[in-house]
Amino acid sequence: MWSRPASDGYRPAVGQIGRYRYVGPAELNDHGAAVVDVVAVDTTASLDGWLAQRDREDVIEPFTFVVALDGTLRLAPRRSEHVVLAEGQDVLAAGEIRFAPTETGWRVVEVTNQSTGYCPDPDSWPAVTRALDRLGVPHPGTFTDKVIFRRCPTCGERNIVRDDDFTCALCDGRLPTRWNFPPG
Repeated sequence: MWSRPASDGYRPAVGQIGRYRYVGPAELNDHGAAVVDVVAVDTTASLDGWLAQRDREDVIEPFTFVVALDGTLRLAPRRSEHVVLAEGQDVLAAGEIRFAPTETGWRVVEVTNQSTGYCPDPDSWPAVTRALDRLGVPHPGTFTDKVIFRRCPTCGERNIVRDDDFTCALCDGRLPTRWNFPPG
């Protein structure tokens, strides 16, 4: 168990085990819903092929991603629900990711932990880097935009902490400085 202030001002979870359970609206957790145009990226060729099929406008926007429990990067168009992409399962990481072409393939130019369904802590980055490194995809080495999620202990609302203001947007209750969603 550990608890230390992080360099970016938030306090990481105590004993976070690196799995994230879906904590979003129940109506979005439809395991039977189909994600159109999803790929489980297990090779560089599968990433290359999937991205090559995208319209230019699609590649400009970030894609929805999860890192499944087996470490596989799963991608879908941006407006896809993370929980559907994950087939209702816990994940190691979730967010949005944008790629840019290089002379030899693709590189990640933006990646965030923005997922209001899983509310992952920025400490989920190692799962993302392992998935990208295994594929040989260059990346920025950290989330380009770190989102801090907290659940209000007073009203239960999911919150995004902005400007180090740990106040619930719904009830003005004090939000904890540590990640406090139920682990997967």
